[in-house]
Amino acid sequence: MRRLILAAAVLLLPSLALADVDPRFARLRDQAEPLGGLTLFLEKYVGECSGLFAGSSCRSDAEAFRKQYTGKKLYMIIGEDVATMLSPGPYQPGTGNYTIFVTPFFPASPYALTQGVPTQTDTAGNPLLPLLRIHGTTPEGWNASNLLRLFSTRQIRVQMVFTPQQVWSLPRKKGGGKLYGVGARIEGLLLTHARTGEPLGRWFAEEPASGGGKKK
Repeated sequence: MRRLILAAAVLLLPSLALADVDPRFARLRDQAEPLGGLTLFLEKYVGECSGLFAGSSCRSDAEAFRKQYTGKKLYMIIGEDVATMLSPGPYQPGTGNYTIFVTPFFPASPYALTQGVPTQTDTAGNPLLPLLRIHGTTPEGWNASNLLRLFSTRQIRVQMVFTPQQVWSLPRKKGGGKLYGVGARIEGLLLTHARTGEPLGRWFAEEPASGGGKKK
């Protein structure tokens, strides 16, 4: 089990320094335990135990794993190639101020990590979650096209500190069965340019910038 967390040590080392451009996020990150990958973590935490190869100790193993990590701060990097939870918001040409929307739904098939516990789904069966808003200002000489290009070319990396809280489930609208995930408290997010490491914005639970519409 310890291997799950420590396996990413080598991969994290080059990227950890990126968080140091924001001292507050760096302090939050340093309080957390590095997480190598979300998929294996969610599999162990959810412990669905419904597959043909689920052993007799599956449920007890899941309970022990949840007991170990529930309420514990964890840190992870979400690579730009899978940061599909980001979308561009309003942009002010005169000031360069912009908003980035974050849908707090972090998938790792077949499960997902979410901000809190979703209680409803949209027509496609996706959980409905309040958007988080991250604000920033473009560098001098940038315009809306430069900003939008970061999204179209997937050049935004997400660093996240979160605290897992509980397993949730929702009925699937197609095919029957249930959709499972882990509800968490997202402690902080830091967005950076994937190539340069330049900070693009931050969000902290103590200063929630969420609201407005809901989206999967």
